[in-house]
Amino acid sequence: MKQFITLLLAIATIQATSQTIKERIVHNDASKYRELSAVHAGAGTMGFTQLIGRNDLSTNFLYLHSGIINPKSGIGHHFHHNIEEMYVILNGEAEFTINGHTSKIKGPAIVPCKMGDAHAIYNTSGEPLKWLNFAVSLNKGKADNFDLGDTRVGAKLDPIPVFVSGRLEKEQAKANTRLYSGDGVLSRRLFGPEVFTTNWNHVDHLIIPAGKSTDERQLLGYEEVYFVIKGSGTISINGDKANITSDDAFSGKLAEKVTLSNNGNEDLELLVIGIAASKEIGLGIKSPTAESKVMALQMDFVVPKENFEAFEKMYATIYVPALSVQQGFLGAKLFKIFPDETAKKIQAEPTEYNYQIQFSFDSEENRQKWVASKEHVDVAWPACAALVTKYKWRGYDVKGDNNKR
Repeated sequence: MKQFITLLLAIATIQATSQTIKERIVHNDASKYRELSAVHAGAGTMGFTQLIGRNDLSTNFLYLHSGIINPKSGIGHHFHHNIEEMYVILNGEAEFTINGHTSKIKGPAIVPCKMGDAHAIYNTSGEPLKWLNFAVSLNKGKADNFDLGDTRVGAKLDPIPVFVSGRLEKEQAKANTRLYSGDGVLSRRLFGPEVFTTNWNHVDHLIIPAGKSTDERQLLGYEEVYFVIKGSGTISINGDKANITSDDAFSGKLAEKVTLSNNGNEDLELLVIGIAASKEIGLGIKSPTAESKVMALQMDFVVPKENFEAFEKMYATIYVPALSVQQGFLGAKLFKIFPDETAKKIQAEPTEYNYQIQFSFDSEENRQKWVASKEHVDVAWPACAALVTKYKWRGYDVKGDNNKR
């Protein structure tokens, strides 16, 4: 028990030194934009910056870019084969192109650029466009592009877009949905996971009236990236609070508890995108199959009866998602010991341990990286250890595996 308490104190110390929520917030400052020209062989110039990058989250989120597309300027027609983007304009209107089909859409508007679809954007107006670009990669941290040398200037327009698009319209949002609860809070899911090939899970429009707050939400199996379209308020993550205002970007990470509050005089309006830890396991438990497991770890626990339900939920919604973003992770299982009557019938060895977690990595080296990772130290282990009174573990080299699922 002394060892258990010492470990919890060590974890608390590490958590206390981690990045604060205030440090996580990035303000979109147009005065710091750098000027780019001929972006993806497009016309004219644009201002550009990166707000959130590939190393800021555990999932396969790649970046949030922001900028100003100048009049008669744009991003040329191009492909990505292992990332998905979503172009956003917050004012004016732009000509969006997907796979050679072009339509003019009035902002605030969003257009997902799905993996393998050629895409472009062009500002035909005499006013600058406020632009965002979210991206999620198929493989963490990896990106590609192939330019087509096509500015799309003077492209033929389809009066009705023949590609997926959406607009941020308050009148389409609804109160107290299953997505975001809270007195007067409005929300709308514009795109779900079926739109994307990557682990992109959702795109939401969230509106919080003056003086109101969302109920606390825990990010179970996914992370979120937020951009404040307008208004001001506070973000609370695991009780750590910070002020937010128009043009701020920030993120919520696996298993964190998030509350958004409006302390201003107008609506607090946000664009929220979610990235699942793994599309294969979804937001619950669905272990991926592996043909060959190199190592396995078995962890036995004594879980008080009153914690049974919480322990099983923790495994499905926190532990496995945290594991699934690790290099070399192959699969996991949760076991609950048979009831006493069944155990006696099969002459099982008596034991005080009543739960076991098994998981596999392609190498012991990668398992050690998991042990040292923020997802293990700050998220999975504290959630697990808080629900048990005793534990032990054993590691194995896997010499045979005949699992069919």
